[in-house]
Amino acid sequence: MPLTPEEKDTFKRDGALVRRGLVAPELAGRAASLIEAWYRDHLKADDIPAYSQRTFAPELGSHPDILALCADTGAAELATDLLGDTLTVTTAQIQIRVPESEFPDVQPEKPMHVDGVSCPHLDPRELRTFSLLVGVVLSDVSSAQDGALHYQPGGHHTMADWFRTQWSLGMTEQVPPEVDQERGMALLGAPGDVLLMHHLVPHSVGRNLTLFPRVMAYFRVSHPDHPRRRLEALRDPWLDYPSLAAAPQPTVDKE
Repeated sequence: MPLTPEEKDTFKRDGALVRRGLVAPELAGRAASLIEAWYRDHLKADDIPAYSQRTFAPELGSHPDILALCADTGAAELATDLLGDTLTVTTAQIQIRVPESEFPDVQPEKPMHVDGVSCPHLDPRELRTFSLLVGVVLSDVSSAQDGALHYQPGGHHTMADWFRTQWSLGMTEQVPPEVDQERGMALLGAPGDVLLMHHLVPHSVGRNLTLFPRVMAYFRVSHPDHPRRRLEALRDPWLDYPSLAAAPQPTVDKE
């Protein structure tokens, strides 16, 4: 089912929207079982910091049951609905927030950031940006303390202005101070829920204070022209969204 006009208005205003239950239980279950087996058989505490910066279970990133979470669920159609056209997604990022009770002091909270810009593990002059993040929830996240992703609705406008007027390639700051100080909205949900989030929306990730791992699969989707205009896309939030560029900016009614 394509995005409704109301959903497109929400996305333009907030830079994010959630489709509940978009991934069928059997698809989400197969993917979650793969990751659970990897977690049980292969995860070592010493590897968690590096996995947290890149991806857990890297050998599963191109597994058909993982890619099906995007390609076979309608998520890819929704991405195309927003971007007009997309590059083929060939791999997923698997992100796990491990329980602190099981792995204490190895996975601190991630600060506010925009993916692929001034990453601590990369040369600050290197950009690994994209257009749209598609996130699939693969474990119950009922509280902000479950290792939830926190994002700032509307933050894509703030970030585009910062990239346009204050930031330059090579800076190590990932976000401006006023963004860094915000906590953001916690993404709560159940397996099969899907987040569509503009690349420019700043986000962080909290600590997992539960007894179980929090699991997400992320797909980085790009407009076909994005790789040749990464800097321009940081400064113009709708460059990769031609169908939204001409639409009026939704406003929030004030009481």
